[in-house]
Amino acid sequence: MYVLVAPCIQNPARRARGITTDEDLRYFRRAMERCRRFSIEMVPLPCPETIYLGADRSPGSFVERLATDEFAALLDRLEAEIRAVIRDRGEPPLAIVGVDSSPTCGVNATYYSSEKQPGRGAFLARFLEIPAIDVKEFARYRVYLAAPLFSEAEQTYNLALRELLEAHLFDVYLPQEVGDTSHTRCREEHRDIFAQHTAALRDVDTVVAVIDGADADSGTSWEMGYAHALGKKVVALRTDFRVVGHHERVNLMLEESARVVTRKEDLPRALGSPLPASG
Repeated sequence: MYVLVAPCIQNPARRARGITTDEDLRYFRRAMERCRRFSIEMVPLPCPETIYLGADRSPGSFVERLATDEFAALLDRLEAEIRAVIRDRGEPPLAIVGVDSSPTCGVNATYYSSEKQPGRGAFLARFLEIPAIDVKEFARYRVYLAAPLFSEAEQTYNLALRELLEAHLFDVYLPQEVGDTSHTRCREEHRDIFAQHTAALRDVDTVVAVIDGADADSGTSWEMGYAHALGKKVVALRTDFRVVGHHERVNLMLEESARVVTRKEDLPRALGSPLPASG
C-alpha cells in the first residue's frame, strides 16, 4: 500500500522561498504520521519546479515561469517515469497527496496565473485517473468517537464503527477503551475521566458522534458542543428514523453544529477518506 506524495511534504526545502508556514509544517508532519501509523509507503513525486528553476527560487505562477515548451517536455518525461514506477509496482497508489496552490502539485486549487483558480496543478493534472487529496485534508485523520457506551449493544456498535473508520485509515479515540467504564464511574474518578476526554477532544481533528435515540445522549451532545466551540469538524451519525419536528431529525442545535449522515457507510466519505467509496 502506497501513496504518491508531493516531494515538499517530506522535504519542505523544495518549496519556493518564503512560502512555508509553521501551520504547513504541522500538516506535513501529520501526513507523515498517518502513513507511519497505517504502514503506508510514501513514494515521492519528482519536483518539476525544482528541476526546472532550481531549489532557491521565488514564488510565481505557472504562466509567469513555467509556460514553456521546455517545461512541457520535462513534464512529459517525468510523467513517463512515474507511470513506469506504477507499472513496476503492479498496483496503482491509494492516492496522490498534493499541496494546494502549487502550480504543479495543487489538488483543488493552483496558481496557474496571478489569481488562484480551481483545479489540479500542471503535473498532477496528468494523472486524473488517480484520486488526489490535499495534504491538509490527508493530515486530518485523528477521530474522537462520541457515543453512548453504557450497554453491551452500544459498546459493540462503537467497536464496529471504529473498525470501519480504521479500515479507512482514521485513528480513533474510543472512550470506552480508555478507562470510562462502570468500574471507574465513581466520584473519585470523575475528574480524571473528564480531563482525559477533554484533552482528547482538543487533540483530535474530527469528532464522529452517534445521535440515535428519541433524544441524543447527553454526554455525546456535550462533546459535540465542545468540539464545535473548539472549531473542530463534527460528523454526526443518525440512523434512527424518528424525527422531532417538521424540519428536524434531532435537536436543531446538534444538526446545525455538524454534518449529519444517516448510514454508517457514509462516514468515511464525510470524513474525507483517501480510499474509494463503498457501500
